[in-house]
Amino acid sequence: METVSENACFGGVQGVYSHSSKSCACDMTFGLFLPEEAQSGPVPVLWYLSGLTCTHENAMVKAGAQQWAAEQGIALIFPDTSPRGEGVADDDAYDLGQGAGFYVNATQQPWAPHFQMWDYVAEELPALVFKEFSLEPELQAITGHSMGGHGALTLAMGLPGRFKSVSAFSPISNPTKGDWGRKQLSAYLGEDESKWAAHDATLMMQEHGFAGPVLTDTGTKDQFVDLLMPDSLAQACAARRQVSTLRMQPGYDHSYFFVSTFMEDHVAFHAEALYGG
Repeated sequence: METVSENACFGGVQGVYSHSSKSCACDMTFGLFLPEEAQSGPVPVLWYLSGLTCTHENAMVKAGAQQWAAEQGIALIFPDTSPRGEGVADDDAYDLGQGAGFYVNATQQPWAPHFQMWDYVAEELPALVFKEFSLEPELQAITGHSMGGHGALTLAMGLPGRFKSVSAFSPISNPTKGDWGRKQLSAYLGEDESKWAAHDATLMMQEHGFAGPVLTDTGTKDQFVDLLMPDSLAQACAARRQVSTLRMQPGYDHSYFFVSTFMEDHVAFHAEALYGG
């Protein structure tokens, strides 16, 4: 692991680090905010998964999460959204290939050699950060935006017992039924739709739900709301009687202005689960 940068931030340190990834067969970069409390011992962790076209940097710079995480004594991890570099498959479209890993393990060519993002976020990166930094593996929560909201929800439900809580901003909620999902899942996983179900938050909620609390926010003026399908997740949560708060925020769109507006709420939501759940 190499240190790309480290900056003082709200009493703690915002770092950027790179490492050679076995899962993705390329170098990967991630951001990590450590609050001041990490100097004295392991701290809880909130994972933030970003959306289409993003790198580790977008949320790290634009989401405004460090201020609220510092107040709660929580670390933030910002993984990249896909493998990158020479020799890594890509596509001319913004919503496939580099910047659009969709947090799945690709089985199809040309994606399979590098696009193993589920294993990277679920196994490889956690093993690295818990070894190298003062973090508490028993106290983890996860959030994300758009494609990252999809990833947060599916990882939370797909890894029972790992996360105390899950939240999402504008999550892609029912990808097996929408254009943001069917295109990527067929490209990465093939045409057998039975293999897609483990990466659809609505279907996973219907099947087994989540053991902790769920929070989502979506803007009523989100330009992609028809692709996100928040109503499908809401219906699944209601049918399952899932402990959840699924909010539609009047006037907000899909941007980081929206994310940063409600970031304090999300960090506080996770802090309650991490410290008191």
